[in-house]
Amino acid sequence: MKTPTFVALDFETADYGRDSACAVGIVKVRGTRIVHEAAYLIRPPRRTFYFSYLHGITWEHVAEEPCFRSVWLKIRPFLSDAEFLVAHNASFDSSVLEVCCEAARIRPPELGFHCTMRLARQTWGINPTRLPDVCRRLRLPLDHHDPLSDARACAKIIIEAIRQGWSPYSGG
Repeated sequence: MKTPTFVALDFETADYGRDSACAVGIVKVRGTRIVHEAAYLIRPPRRTFYFSYLHGITWEHVAEEPCFRSVWLKIRPFLSDAEFLVAHNASFDSSVLEVCCEAARIRPPELGFHCTMRLARQTWGINPTRLPDVCRRLRLPLDHHDPLSDARACAKIIIEAIRQGWSPYSGG
């Protein structure tokens, strides 16, 4: 069976705007092996932080950090041979990526997303499908809302599914 190369990612946002990414974690996988991990703080376009209670990031943490454009230009090379992206509740992370790219006037990657929330429901019948629930069921470590930990968990969910016969090429 052909094994994929993919990148799992997780964004944390400062406020309700999809352009307010304040952190991102990325994990690149070849086959079933993690080959690269990175996490970046991002200075969002506004000082308003509503979600610090979730992720612990405040304006003081990111005030001197690079903007999304600079961070994405560092990340983009790691997508060069990726076949798809992965996120938990992919509709959220894909929309953050799209809106942030648009605001930064850069092209978003032309890669589709696989959603580990949907995959967990379909493959293992897990419900509820919050990331902590899925990780608990699959016995994966998680420091929830730490973007690198969340991205790593998503990567490991895909790896486990591949080991059990799931194929990203089957459309499921």
